[in-house]
Amino acid sequence: MNLKNRVAVITGAGGGIGRATALSLARRGCHLALADIDEAGLAGTHAQALELGVRASQHPLDVADRAAVGALPAEVLKSHDGVNLLVNNAGVALGGHFDQVSEADFDWLMEINFHAVVRMTRAFLPLLRAGDDARIVNISSVFGLISPPGQSAYSASKFAVRGFSNALRHELSGTRVGVSVVHPGGVATAIARNARVSAGASAEEKSRRLALAEKLLRLPPTMAAEIIVRGIEKRRARILVGRDAIFIALVERLFPVNYWRVLGRGIQS
Repeated sequence: MNLKNRVAVITGAGGGIGRATALSLARRGCHLALADIDEAGLAGTHAQALELGVRASQHPLDVADRAAVGALPAEVLKSHDGVNLLVNNAGVALGGHFDQVSEADFDWLMEINFHAVVRMTRAFLPLLRAGDDARIVNISSVFGLISPPGQSAYSASKFAVRGFSNALRHELSGTRVGVSVVHPGGVATAIARNARVSAGASAEEKSRRLALAEKLLRLPPTMAAEIIVRGIEKRRARILVGRDAIFIALVERLFPVNYWRVLGRGIQS
């Protein structure tokens, strides 16, 4: 896919993988419609994108707000003449075993990590279909390939993104709209520090989980973004980000039921 002079809509563009992906696209001459609930982070990404010489618009957005998502395509068209790429990147994390996680917190995570992906896709699909070459890129996770204990909510949302993306790809086969699902491994973003933790977890358990997450989140977002954008250019249906993601995908394929016996000790140690 030739990204020069295309237009990409990116959620969660105020930092982390979203910002890095936006700037990687901009370096290829892709114009940007940037969305995030973090207005300060959004403004920072917008300023950096403009320095790279592309056209960029910024759109403060809560992806869990149905009305705001529904109104976004019209707002984007005020600054751009179409949309060729939709990157559904916005996401949150929630730690805790299922019986520790409240129903409200579980629903909060699903609204942002999964339902927002569906709503954004529904909102922008007509614009994507109108172009000559378009792609939907949905960010799942390695926890959309495996399901660790303590990640029942997060893993459920990322498996849902994976299933939705795969079915949508089959449905859009033969059209000008492709679909990629992305499975990042441990990328060094603030998602672990910003995660909600179940009220039932002790302070010691919360500290242990954060320390483990920080140890596993090592790949710089800029490197992750380059892998993602190269995957988009090559029209890959599945994009594994990081050596850990490649390894986890292999182990899951070899041991689809018992992979945790292989992976669990290394991840939790």
